[in-house]
Amino acid sequence: MSVRESVVDRWSEAVWWDYVIAFLLLSAHVAVVRSWGRGDWLSWIESEQRVSLYGTAAGVVSAIGGLSSIAISIYLSSNGERIQAVRRHYQNELRRNWKALLVATALICMGCLAAQGLDDKADSHSARFVFEASMAFAFVRFLRMLWLLDRMMGLNDLDQSAPPPRPAPRYDPGWRQRNRTP
Repeated sequence: MSVRESVVDRWSEAVWWDYVIAFLLLSAHVAVVRSWGRGDWLSWIESEQRVSLYGTAAGVVSAIGGLSSIAISIYLSSNGERIQAVRRHYQNELRRNWKALLVATALICMGCLAAQGLDDKADSHSARFVFEASMAFAFVRFLRMLWLLDRMMGLNDLDQSAPPPRPAPRYDPGWRQRNRTP
């Protein structure tokens, strides 16, 4: 197993990594802003524009979450051999990943709405960083969603395009007698 496969396996099995990655992304950005005073792009726009951006982002994330739940239902209704095997052997991991994607939609929208409520002209509550945390989390969970959908679609495509398995030959108790060499 390659290093990349090992990292992806660990990431796919533990949804809490998304929180860590999002926190690290936000921490790096805050450190750059605080240390060098650069890159704070949300402070460059007016409060009204930021509030509008927060609301729009909440709407977009909700739409993506809704579409992903439709995609989940479509791919979970597939009945190919490979999909069934994955469901049989990795049901807990699949459930955990799908549930994490749906919970993330709610958390991200709540973060955007909290930033919208906290923002003022001076941004005294640093609402822009609440929004950035939500967007970092959205980015990481979006990657998880794409990865999971790609894997499920790949399995479904293999099930749909592979020739059907040949049935096993009928059991014939006399085959040994007929196949003996004299």
